[in-house]
Amino acid sequence: MIYKVRHTTRYSYASPVDLAAHMVHLRPRALPWQRVLAAGLSVTPKVARRRDGVDHFGNLVTWLFLDLPHPEFEVTTEAVVEVRFPAAPEAAATPAWEQVAAQARRGGPGAWQAAEYCFGSRMAPAHAGAGAYAAKCFPPGRPVLEGLLELNHRIRTEFRFRAGVTTLSTPISEVLERREGVCQDFTHLMIGALRHLGLPARYTSGYIRTRPPPGQERRRGADQSHAWVGCWLGAEHGWVDLDPTNGIVVKDEHVVLGWGRDYADVSPVLGVILGGGAHRLEVGVDLEPQGEG
Repeated sequence: MIYKVRHTTRYSYASPVDLAAHMVHLRPRALPWQRVLAAGLSVTPKVARRRDGVDHFGNLVTWLFLDLPHPEFEVTTEAVVEVRFPAAPEAAATPAWEQVAAQARRGGPGAWQAAEYCFGSRMAPAHAGAGAYAAKCFPPGRPVLEGLLELNHRIRTEFRFRAGVTTLSTPISEVLERREGVCQDFTHLMIGALRHLGLPARYTSGYIRTRPPPGQERRRGADQSHAWVGCWLGAEHGWVDLDPTNGIVVKDEHVVLGWGRDYADVSPVLGVILGGGAHRLEVGVDLEPQGEG
């Protein structure tokens, strides 16, 4: 599937910002199953300096520096991306979840890159309450993907998608108690649960198609940047991506921007400004199959 991506972020300030430095993760990542055919990043006002690079996790990152007063800041990315996610293995053929956790703990060839995702982070700690919630999906000896699929489905059906009731600082414990939130909340919840069980899980940032295929319901989280969970199945099977907001295995409706330990590692726009006062944020995202629109 080939998609056209357009993502616009606009800040309007109560008073002009004198100086600003922004770090953005807005260029889709090239992967064996994701080919970036074209990509561009435009900024208003004109920046004094721009630097492109790669972060610790292998994601594309851009640093933007503005040194003149500006009442607004807008950054837009446009890209054309071809995605062909590999099919997930048969769930029953994956190793027991305890074996995967033990393999991650040992590290070594095939596991060292996954091992760092076992450790809790500020926004996705290895959370005891979330671990207890997930534990019924992982009885002793159960194939790891069977447990992951059940947990993915439970979050989709037992939690309500509702914007505006949480913020980026809302802890996992509150999401677990409220049983509602948005894609970042459900992703952090699932990651925190898996890390408590000793399973490597990473936060994946990207997009989900704006309009559903004919005959299918609209996906949750399609109007802004989306988030889902990457789960390690062991050295033999590698990673699989699961979208707990929609209860699906990531296949052909998603585009990857990048991944990290939690949202903070791959925030689309993160900045430090001098001045500005209060601000208004507007975000618009479209992910459309090429030829539609």
